[in-house]
Amino acid sequence: MPELPNDFAVVVSSALIEDIGNGDISAALIPVDAQSTAQVISREDAVLCGTAWFDEVFRQLDASIIIDWRVEDGDVVCANQTLCSLRGNARSLLSGERSALNFLQTLSATATQTREFVDAVRDTGTVILDTRKTLPGLRTAQKYAVTCGGGNNHRMGLFDAFLIKENHILAAGSIAAAVASARQQHAQLNIEVEVENLSEVQQALDAGADQLLLDNMALTTLREAVALNREKNNGRARLEASGGVTLGCVRAIADTGVDFISVGSLTKDVRAVDLSMRFT
Repeated sequence: MPELPNDFAVVVSSALIEDIGNGDISAALIPVDAQSTAQVISREDAVLCGTAWFDEVFRQLDASIIIDWRVEDGDVVCANQTLCSLRGNARSLLSGERSALNFLQTLSATATQTREFVDAVRDTGTVILDTRKTLPGLRTAQKYAVTCGGGNNHRMGLFDAFLIKENHILAAGSIAAAVASARQQHAQLNIEVEVENLSEVQQALDAGADQLLLDNMALTTLREAVALNREKNNGRARLEASGGVTLGCVRAIADTGVDFISVGSLTKDVRAVDLSMRFT
């Protein structure tokens, strides 16, 4: 399993503050010492993700609650499958239910959609990447979910790798100038250049870019870019296709020979997986 992001407890704390505020007035209707048991059940097939966030919700609310998982992150689960059981103070179970399920449903959605894209390009050698188009406050969590679904992470933010886009190039004066400046400032970091046509592909290759983002290119142009990189650059640059990628076209894009396909919808267009927590 991938390593958990180090901010997950802080993210959970923020979610609890947002939901509970100065107290759960509905849970206060229950006797303070009442004990209950509950189960989380999947209502549809999915790839599970988010168990650590789910556990952390109840740890922060009431560390005495016991959670028994029957599955783990990255597992494929089926409709009507029991995922875990819980037992402990009824008020705590009720107060944590929504926040815990929100994490589990959202992260499972990202993992599930990622697995669909990964399966679609299986055996092509092309890797599915995420983007920075994440839900605010959930970047590290969603990028963790992408890896649980079998995808890879692109850069985490604006600090750990270069992505030189059209406006950067215009401001710098040229692709060559932007790449040279990046190399001078942070030679150890990956330098990627967004390109829109074969002329820009050649410019980025000549400038020594490590990676090229082939933005919204037709399949024929993608194949030509792959051939140009192999013939003129010995395939040294890694090529990433991006823009308008769907399950319906992702295999055809992979078959052009690109190294990566980045898919913004993995994290920004998620539909929460249908899960429910029922007292027993």
